[in-house]
Amino acid sequence: MVVRTSFYCLKRVCDLFDLFFSSPSFCLITVVEVLEQFLQKGRLSALMWEVCQQQAQAGSPELQETLLSRIVCLPDHVSNKLQGKNPPVFFPQNYFPLLGDAIIQVLQKISDSLRDGLDCSITFVSHVLGKVCVHGRQKEILSVLVPRLTDLTKSDCIWQRICWRLVECVPDRWMEAVVLGFVQRASGADVLSRLLGNLVVKNKKAQFVVTQKLLLLQYGYTTGVLQNILGYLSLDSLRRALLIKVLQELLETWGSSSAVKHSPAEQQQYISKAILICLSHLKDSEIESCRQELLTSMMAGVKCHLDSSLPQIRRLGMIVAESISLKINTDGPVLKFQYEEDNETRELKSLLIQTPPCCVVPSLPGDENERADATLLAVLESNEKPHTAAHATPDEESDAELDSDDDLIPYDMSEDKELKTTKAPVYIRDCIEVLTGSEDVDKWDATIKALESLVRKNPAATKEVSVELAKILLHLEEKTCIEGFADLRQRAQVAVLTTDPIPVAQYLTSQFYSLNYSLRQRVDILDVLVVAAQEMSHPKVRGKNKHSSAQKPCIQLLPGSDSSKDWRRIVDDRIKSKTRRFAKGQSQVEQDSGPNEFNSIAGHFFFPLIQNFDRPLSTFDLLGEDHFVLGRLVHTLAILMYLAVNAMAVTTMGKALLEFVWALRFHTDSYVRQGLLSCISSMLLSVPAEHLLEDLTEELLETQSWLADVIEKDPDGDCRRLALQNLLLMENLKKKLETIPS
Repeated sequence: MVVRTSFYCLKRVCDLFDLFFSSPSFCLITVVEVLEQFLQKGRLSALMWEVCQQQAQAGSPELQETLLSRIVCLPDHVSNKLQGKNPPVFFPQNYFPLLGDAIIQVLQKISDSLRDGLDCSITFVSHVLGKVCVHGRQKEILSVLVPRLTDLTKSDCIWQRICWRLVECVPDRWMEAVVLGFVQRASGADVLSRLLGNLVVKNKKAQFVVTQKLLLLQYGYTTGVLQNILGYLSLDSLRRALLIKVLQELLETWGSSSAVKHSPAEQQQYISKAILICLSHLKDSEIESCRQELLTSMMAGVKCHLDSSLPQIRRLGMIVAESISLKINTDGPVLKFQYEEDNETRELKSLLIQTPPCCVVPSLPGDENERADATLLAVLESNEKPHTAAHATPDEESDAELDSDDDLIPYDMSEDKELKTTKAPVYIRDCIEVLTGSEDVDKWDATIKALESLVRKNPAATKEVSVELAKILLHLEEKTCIEGFADLRQRAQVAVLTTDPIPVAQYLTSQFYSLNYSLRQRVDILDVLVVAAQEMSHPKVRGKNKHSSAQKPCIQLLPGSDSSKDWRRIVDDRIKSKTRRFAKGQSQVEQDSGPNEFNSIAGHFFFPLIQNFDRPLSTFDLLGEDHFVLGRLVHTLAILMYLAVNAMAVTTMGKALLEFVWALRFHTDSYVRQGLLSCISSMLLSVPAEHLLEDLTEELLETQSWLADVIEKDPDGDCRRLALQNLLLMENLKKKLETIPS
């Protein structure tokens, strides 16, 4: 009777609240005080319990809908009417945890009623939970509900059934918000299984959210959320069919060349993690049944990833392919790639080891690497123990055999010297003879090591044979396992190019588009041009060699290197130098100055490279499958444009570069698009603002529209960042021109 009285009292309070919305302020304050007392005395749980009893007896649906709206939206109504001067109990961070406690109390009464054999309904509570979650208050209410329900469902089957019904009765329009909240806040896959039951089997909306939306359409969740989702699917026989289906769809997306080209790297990493977690949950019988499908997907996916220009994407493909191969070929040979081991790699590999359910916790982004390292360390230790035990007996036998030799004293070889010494050539022509025809390996090694310094010390002799020497170095292959051969050869090529720049640059740029060159050689040409241009554009310091500034090349030699990283650092430094700051700070040391030797010859480096990019050869197609070399070419042109600042031909170069960018602006490879946006940055920084306004006004307006489109639609985060940076540069140039008096 008391409960029923409180129910009708709250209905009248709600009516009074609506009635006095348009009344004087003192009436509103009275209504708010009544509601505040109602909440503080815990009558909210009594209200919801009364509705649950009425639903079991077919109560009024209109009244229930009205009460649902009033309960969920009460903080908003009070705040809107009182203009933010509402009491603390109506703050969302206070009200919704209070509502969560009330829901727990109602669920406790439902549990007691079921044990007593009485009928009641949980639908109204489910509607309250769903509407609160869809309004964006999952954190506040589920931070109370999930821990309490986790404890209550540990050993009580009735509480498990109540929890399952609680989420099953949520309407489809609110199901996504509720499921996402539970997935993110459950402390493990076993907990999520207790809380949701077989919801994904019974409810199509929940199945779509768990198996499609959270895995394939979104990618912003932590590794812990992925482990919760896929572990939840693996813990029941009815849900394991969905796990196999999810793995097939993930592999289909992972092996799609279109997805690799157009999806951001973060999403591809997210999908790769999901695949590895799925593989860790598969049983041997399940792997055997889909072995051929896994093999086919692996072959298609690894090809798409290895074709990418981005090192991160290639490495993801290698790791996933290795993991699939390890699962399907337990007894035979497995795939093995060479790549750099880092925290990300170790985390990915650790996902292949299934973690016990009690240890799976949703982690914060900063905790993922630590957990991955700890898991991997434990696995490595467990793998090392059997090997140690296996080799214990042979080691003991060998030690016993060698005991008799322990008394032998080793010879003192500290003073020994190598008898054979090879003297390096002292003339350029002798170096050419050794590199082209000598069979003496030691002499060949000494020559390649001494060639750079010899070229720089003898510029006159070098100019006589510069093109011939450049040709020899371009085709030179390593005869011995000399340490740093690629670096020695590049430094020698740079020395030849800086000593006699025009003829050597003409030769190298002409060979870039010639037949019968490998992609490695074409990339080497670009590397040499960039490093030499950087050296010649730097000021020469008195008393130092010319090559002192070339020790940090802008394009690295590794095949997977991303040359845009140094380029972006250069652009950022240039922007900082053009930014006015009014705060006083520590004075900077004045930098050395000198003539820019690259300015007078920049055209010989730049224009031959930009001319024939759209002409495919039988062994070289920049606009086709050789898009990696196209990306390196685009980044090279951006760097050459930046280094040509203040050159006479800089305006012409900028116009040609803008036309080049415009022709390729819709390229599908993100690495190429990053280079194109870097070209825009270099053009804006190098070409004088007055010339941009006079000669490139229409082109700049079109470029501005394109950059805005990139910021809005490009899937690659680096492309969006570069486009925004370019728009800021254009805005700064516009302001600069407006301040110049006419």
